[in-house]
Amino acid sequence: MTARQRRRVHLVAGTTEVPRWEPVEPASELPWQMFALCAQTDPEAFFPETGAPTQQAKRVCRSCPVRSECLDYALAHGETYGVWGGLSGRERRQLKQSIEEAAA
Repeated sequence: MTARQRRRVHLVAGTTEVPRWEPVEPASELPWQMFALCAQTDPEAFFPETGAPTQQAKRVCRSCPVRSECLDYALAHGETYGVWGGLSGRERRQLKQSIEEAAA
């Protein structure tokens, strides 16, 4: 198990001690993703070319029951590309910066 995999197990499990034998769940098997509306939609809408519109993906996200879990996951794992939780990569960076500034 690589250091990155141990880190992901740690973040998903929320523990301070990460057993070496515990497998890492692939992102596609996270429990909340079973309820994500994007799983039933064209994935290209959520990972558009740079500068392409994101409205179609954001429209799906607005009615998704796991939008907040998706956004939390993206922020915790540093997802920089694609629409996650209804926000583009740029919007997530801005949100993260605002959170860090408010905490300072």
